[in-house]
Amino acid sequence: MTKESLLKGISSEDIKRLVRVEHPDPHSILGAHRHTIKGKAGIVVRAFHPEAIKAEVLINRRKPFLMKRCHPGGLFAAFIPEQSLPFHYRIRFVFADENHWESDAPYRFLPTLGDMDLYLAGEGTHHRLYERLGAHLCDMDGVSGVSFAVWAPSAKRISVVGDFNGWDGRLFPMRRMGASGIWELFVPGLKAGTLYKYEIKTASGDLRIKTDPYAFAMELRPKTASIVWDLEAYEWHDDRWMAERSQLNLRQEPMAVYEVHLGSWMRVAEEGNRWLTYRELAPRLIEHVKKFGFTHVELLPVAEHPLDASWGYQVTGYYAPTSRFGTPDDFKYFVDWCHQQGIGVIVDWVPAHFPKDDYSLRLFDGSALYEHRDPRQGEHAEWGTLVFNFGRHEVCNFLLANALFWLDKYHVDGLRVDAVASMLYLDYGRRDGEWIPNQYGGNENLEAIEFFRRLNKAVYGLFPGCFTIAEESTAWTGVTTPGHLGGLGFGFKWDMGWMHDTLLYFSKDTIHRKYHHNNLTFSMMYAYSENFILPLSHDEVVYGKGSLLRKMPGDEWQKFANLRLLLAYMYTHPGKKLLFMGTELASWNEWYHEERLDWHVVSDPLRHAFQQFMLDLGRLYLEYPALWELDPFPEGFSWIDCNDSENSVVSYIRFAKEDHLVCLLNLTPVPRHDYRIGVPGKEGYRERINSDSAYYGGSNVGNDGYVEVEEIPCHGFPQSVSLTLPALACLILEPGGIDD
Repeated sequence: MTKESLLKGISSEDIKRLVRVEHPDPHSILGAHRHTIKGKAGIVVRAFHPEAIKAEVLINRRKPFLMKRCHPGGLFAAFIPEQSLPFHYRIRFVFADENHWESDAPYRFLPTLGDMDLYLAGEGTHHRLYERLGAHLCDMDGVSGVSFAVWAPSAKRISVVGDFNGWDGRLFPMRRMGASGIWELFVPGLKAGTLYKYEIKTASGDLRIKTDPYAFAMELRPKTASIVWDLEAYEWHDDRWMAERSQLNLRQEPMAVYEVHLGSWMRVAEEGNRWLTYRELAPRLIEHVKKFGFTHVELLPVAEHPLDASWGYQVTGYYAPTSRFGTPDDFKYFVDWCHQQGIGVIVDWVPAHFPKDDYSLRLFDGSALYEHRDPRQGEHAEWGTLVFNFGRHEVCNFLLANALFWLDKYHVDGLRVDAVASMLYLDYGRRDGEWIPNQYGGNENLEAIEFFRRLNKAVYGLFPGCFTIAEESTAWTGVTTPGHLGGLGFGFKWDMGWMHDTLLYFSKDTIHRKYHHNNLTFSMMYAYSENFILPLSHDEVVYGKGSLLRKMPGDEWQKFANLRLLLAYMYTHPGKKLLFMGTELASWNEWYHEERLDWHVVSDPLRHAFQQFMLDLGRLYLEYPALWELDPFPEGFSWIDCNDSENSVVSYIRFAKEDHLVCLLNLTPVPRHDYRIGVPGKEGYRERINSDSAYYGGSNVGNDGYVEVEEIPCHGFPQSVSLTLPALACLILEPGGIDD
């Protein structure tokens, strides 16, 4: 059998491209093909290995078919007469040292992607693209293995490399699926746990070794290989939670979020200060969260990232939970446990930018693929990161599918979208001449705006009960307005203005607060313009800003009193709540990601008392619908008096459909006696919380737990109460007689 007859119909140029490992469709040459030689029909099998000196075709128990060396670069072929397709065979390569390698041939299998997959991916509308791209365990023609698929339109060649082929990019080149720019290959015999990457030959001939953008698991840093993982193996036990969440309207439900950095919430000091695993964290963290009345945990980014100090905001593995704390199944266990205990899970999601680490998305196929080519569009200079190109359908699909992936495969309930403002404005963090206006000459990123609308429409349309949160720091209008009404479509927005104004006010010496009264009350001017979450987040307790306790003015007693007052104000203000971990401990030190929280401080009497206050405040929030039932509506809040700047006192009412609470804040260290306010109730009022209670570490000034209503008109009400307002304290009053 001549090599010419075995290579009939294949051009010499195609042979050269194959041997150079640059052929975009190696399947057209390699594998099994119908063939006729000298009038005899059969199958020709071709295989390639540049180091082999001999190759054989193995078919069941038949005698091996010796393959002819058709090119010195390592191309072998054999004709098998009277054989038809499909049929099972293996290839055995023999080397100069007499070792051999035997495996199923990847090039005898049909493509793993269909035309509709390619069409939707190109259009940017494939909501479940994570089920097609990446590495997937599957069976092809009765053979188990892994299908690989990756988008890299400018690549000259892509190969799957891993510990299964000695990381040799010449051995498993992939096939290009037409004009889609997607490359695919099924490699038989591979199993879960296999390490792999992609070797990419760029248009200029350079070789780049890249992790899989759709990898479901990755090695623990500093290693960077992708890992084949079976996402369907875990058995969930949160059916009840998943069924009930779709029926909730979170805008009118209690929502108190505990923001957590998993690497520093708690550590194992006796074992080298190591991290807790996802499975170790689950029972400990959730017991703590439930005790304080939180309804959700929000995790600083859990997607894989290379640098511990980045806190997760420089993502290199968008589809892989970080391996720092365990496997993907371990993370599923964490979410599952949260749900079984009635706690929702929010994850920080980072579509605004990605780092320049060369093994990841940067210049993925040798071209500016995920990022913009022009640094005026594609680089965040102050962050040292690259900006996603939202004008490219495939890039938007990568991110859109990623958001849905966490809701689908990991049962996550909400996505807090980081750095939204940086995506909305083309000139964000840039000076004149460092940015390019949009087609109308403005600074709005029109592609990013459209992306947000598509994202939120998909989340709310495909996963009822799930929600999105925008971390948006400007006055952009309509962040939580539905997309079809011209908004961005988010479910909630962090109220960064409230956080800034409130912390600025509370940082002032109390003697000066009357001059800054507007900082405390201004938030109600816009409270119903969006669906707000009030955050006291990690950003406020790092980089020398000090802990919340340290921000408070005055001596130690006043600092604790101010902190109790701040949190009571937050919990009684319209909007959902978010507290960064450690707030409940009243830590003196600001957060440091390399150390666990200051758990030892709870033995201090003042901090023990402060924890009692936080426990009662959390219980109060969950117990009283007045603090959340009408959150989205102006009917849920009414000022009694917001103008008493001279005394630095504010008073207001929180309404439920059938009840109300009266709240008073004295923001100076001077007790106010015989302080009269009008009230809607005609019976007496009980002190539901007095933040100056000795039980909480206060001075125990108050009203003996109860005040009578008098028929004395005040503040527009026909009746009123006269109270003693403790220094630096909040009173929360519920209507009802003394014996109710």
